[in-house]
Amino acid sequence: MFEQAFKDVLSNLTTDQLLIDKLWKEIKYKYSSSRRFYHTLTHLDNLVEELLPVKNQIEDWQTVILSVAYHDIIYNPLKKDNEERSAALAYDRLTQLGLPENQKEKCRQQIVSTKMHEANNNSDTNYFTDADLSILGSDPNSYFKYAGQIRKEYRYFPDVLYKPGRKKVLMEFLKMKSIFKTKYFRDRYEEQAKINISDELKSLS
Repeated sequence: MFEQAFKDVLSNLTTDQLLIDKLWKEIKYKYSSSRRFYHTLTHLDNLVEELLPVKNQIEDWQTVILSVAYHDIIYNPLKKDNEERSAALAYDRLTQLGLPENQKEKCRQQIVSTKMHEANNNSDTNYFTDADLSILGSDPNSYFKYAGQIRKEYRYFPDVLYKPGRKKVLMEFLKMKSIFKTKYFRDRYEEQAKINISDELKSLS
């Protein structure tokens, strides 16, 4: 699903098929790393699946798909600047595609927004970050599969370090006035997300 959406967008930006293939192979390689368990190509497929129902509400679908493509392309659980580095790489790739400065900057900002998932003045960004968090409001089985995948990605950390860090992240979500910033995602996932997060917090105690 994501592969087709990505290639469709690139086909509208360039006739250079070699460049399109090169950019896709880079994304496939990065997201297929054996060190990844949740932040994989499946995650990108899920984002597109979540966004398609609101496609008509999104002003710049092209940029959102590019943001989906690159938002986790750099992912190292031992580092705290993954979003910034992913955004920088995206900016470089969009430069290769010849995109205008305002579109490159919009993509950069959308990717960096996944660091805190706070409300944004740009509605496209809110739809994008909400889709990125949609797993939080999934059914309990899917949620705990996700939680287990995140734990595997942070397997370098013993429980004595991982659990307090994970609790802090989860508590930040519960402190938010609303986890989801758009009505569509809020109505769909907010209630279940709070239940799932609370249940995971109990399991970490």
